[in-house]
Amino acid sequence: MVASERREKIKELLMAAGQPVSASVLAKQMGVSRQIIVGDIALLRASNLTISATPRGYILAQQSERERCYTVACKHGQDQIAQELYAVVDNGGGVIDVVVEHAVYGQISGQLHVFSRYDADSFLRKLRASSGTPLSALTGGVHLHTISCPDQETFRRICAALAEKGILFENSIH
Repeated sequence: MVASERREKIKELLMAAGQPVSASVLAKQMGVSRQIIVGDIALLRASNLTISATPRGYILAQQSERERCYTVACKHGQDQIAQELYAVVDNGGGVIDVVVEHAVYGQISGQLHVFSRYDADSFLRKLRASSGTPLSALTGGVHLHTISCPDQETFRRICAALAEKGILFENSIH
């Protein structure tokens, strides 16, 4: 398979998957190294294909017409990450990303794509296993999340749950 055919196949697999696919899985399916896949993804992005890298793999950005995205400001310690993520997914939403404002680098974001407790637990396991710190540690716990919701009522439920847990920082930005 030539490189252009492989990239087209990667695009098709991501479109069909509907969930993140790891570079290792793609590499195995294509019979190439993980590093080749990383390069292919970079070239696909350069051709204006919106591919996000999440903690669980690559996902093709496709937002349902029914879903809306909202932004919430949160503040909490590392010990409340699970509560925060569960509050969102248990109330019908998904956490698309996390964003912090850094004094030197400006806005820094990380793709999360957490839509279930399983996703949240996978993210938390990966965070613990890497001995990494969440982006919010750079800003004393203050951060933003883009939340995907099917409707305004779901967003209100999520905000109420976050406020009840003392995680909602200020009024949400729409």
